[in-house]
Amino acid sequence: MQTHDLVVIGGGPGGYVAAIRASQRGLSVAVVEAEERLGGTCLRVGCIPSKALLESSQKFEETRHSLAQHGILASSIELDLAVMMKRKADVVSTLAKGVEALLKKNKVTRYRGFGRIAGPGCVAVVSADGEVTELRSERILLAVGSTSVVLPGVAVDGDRVGTSTEALSFETVPRHLVVIGGGYIGLELGSVWRRLGSQVTVLEYADRILMGIDAEIAGQALELFRKEGLDIRLGQRVTSAKATGAGCVVEVEGSDPIACDRVLAATGRRPATEGIGLETVGITTDSRGFVPVDDQFRTQAPGVWAIGDCVPGPMLAHKAEEDGVAAVDGMTGGWCHVDYDLVPAVVFTHPEIAAVGKTQEQLEAAGVAFRKGLFPFRANGRARTIAETSGMVKVLADATTDRVLGVHIIGPDAGNLVAEAAAAMAFGATAEDIARVCHAHPTLTEALKEAAMAVHGQAIHA
Repeated sequence: MQTHDLVVIGGGPGGYVAAIRASQRGLSVAVVEAEERLGGTCLRVGCIPSKALLESSQKFEETRHSLAQHGILASSIELDLAVMMKRKADVVSTLAKGVEALLKKNKVTRYRGFGRIAGPGCVAVVSADGEVTELRSERILLAVGSTSVVLPGVAVDGDRVGTSTEALSFETVPRHLVVIGGGYIGLELGSVWRRLGSQVTVLEYADRILMGIDAEIAGQALELFRKEGLDIRLGQRVTSAKATGAGCVVEVEGSDPIACDRVLAATGRRPATEGIGLETVGITTDSRGFVPVDDQFRTQAPGVWAIGDCVPGPMLAHKAEEDGVAAVDGMTGGWCHVDYDLVPAVVFTHPEIAAVGKTQEQLEAAGVAFRKGLFPFRANGRARTIAETSGMVKVLADATTDRVLGVHIIGPDAGNLVAEAAAAMAFGATAEDIARVCHAHPTLTEALKEAAMAVHGQAIHA
């Protein structure tokens, strides 16, 4: 039996960040992780490998179709998928080793095995060969993450019919890929394989894509994705999907069956809270599997905290990291707060989509009076020079106080541009505050400035 001041169950973004923070606060810390590599779903089979493939596939498409306008003529362009996959794997490996090195640097003890609570103050670590190690601690932090949700009737076999994990490692480019779900994961990975040569059909049950994203932005994204070649079908209720011989068949209510090579089930995620011993300390989850916590990330059980995807809130890696820091600071006498209204969200398609704060629909539903400012990238000098003019910036500000309530971007480098908006909103900035900040020219950030000016009808370049 080993004793620590804090035992973290889960070595993903929330868990390892919390562990490092706890070490900085002077605690003896242990991290329990079943996978060989640290970093969680995000690093191993999520955020990092998908973005590596998105970058590589975008460069492939640009080389084939977009360089000529710059006077760069390329011929005999070929895809070496094995090399592309190796680059993705190398990126993942390098970052995973980096996480391991960070834990060693901060004197965090790592235990390899499946971690579960085994009563108050006790965590059992079950190794792959069944050996059990007991850890004692007055503080236990749950950072167990989430798993893919698969619709009833979708027979995932880990090969022809799979989740994002399988779609990140296809050995050949599918002739026809059907994606079930028009959210972040489905559109990102659908974009990857379309660029590499697949016919991609996206089946979305709702009447729009990207639920949770501002509807005006999502509507523009739908038009752009369809122009790029994604066959996006709305109002599609998938009743079954299964492998048949060398291919697959997807059944859709009211439509003919769709034959394809592979199926990607991208219908969301759920907390990975089953089988981790919550009942041994009296913790009950809600109907969706989330662990209820208070504003200090404390659960119903004394001495047990929870963060990240297993608690309510945005299921995003950076949110989990913020949770981890705040929870540790709170349990060690420091400031504990994460504003979930200011957690940015990014879709790494092309163009990128990014958002922070409230959507127009949310403000309308809440009866909040607001002003809206729009600025198109086609009117931005930098966007013109890089030939990336699709999209716009949208700023929503309170009609009375002018305080910025939401910023929504579709266009070049949106994921980086939204950071300025998040920082401004964290300090209570008004649209006028952003408008009066001098932005370098020519840069894409000027589009945010102009959109803030447009809130009051004072945009200069549109």
